[in-house]
Amino acid sequence: MALLRPGSSTEAELLIESGERYLRPPVMSDFKAWAEIRAQSHSFLKPWEPLWPADDLTKTGFRRRLRRYARERKEGRSLSFLLFSARTNEILGGLTVSNIRRGVSQTATLGYWMGQRHAGKGHMSAAVAMILPFCFDVLNLHRIEAACLPTNSPSLRLLENAGFRREGYARNYLLINGSWQDHLLFGCLAEEHAAHPGKLNPNVEGLLKEFL
Repeated sequence: MALLRPGSSTEAELLIESGERYLRPPVMSDFKAWAEIRAQSHSFLKPWEPLWPADDLTKTGFRRRLRRYARERKEGRSLSFLLFSARTNEILGGLTVSNIRRGVSQTATLGYWMGQRHAGKGHMSAAVAMILPFCFDVLNLHRIEAACLPTNSPSLRLLENAGFRREGYARNYLLINGSWQDHLLFGCLAEEHAAHPGKLNPNVEGLLKEFL
């Protein structure tokens, strides 16, 4: 696994790559490909996501999304990524480390989505395996949380296989597809993850001061 911050590119300030895939923040030039895969996957994603704004797949909506991402990253509250194929540079899905809490908590929430035609091929499992070392070794977080609808069997298996432990059941936890829905709660701790291989080189830590 490598983590780079190319100084010559304004479109890829943060890159996390491993073998066949890489993660980087979305930029405006991603709009067409992002909108296409989201539109094609709408019925597939709808049961698991909040309702989309009416203009979500427009340039205006995407530009507003990027402004929010930039603001939240500057404030240290969230980091959003798109997941790409290293071979084709095709967007496969997305991943967000959000609700970052510092102080005595040092915790964040993990969320993700996959394009329908790329689902079930191990891409998001690989992305989660890439992001956890970044969260623990670079962002210095102690705990990563995730929530999953009880009926979302693929996501349940993904989290459990990634080392998350099921910790609770929250009633009417999130407003998903227009209704408040119960969720299973998961957590992964830094000390539990420390024994796993594939940790990032600690020398990259100094490259990411603006992201902390």
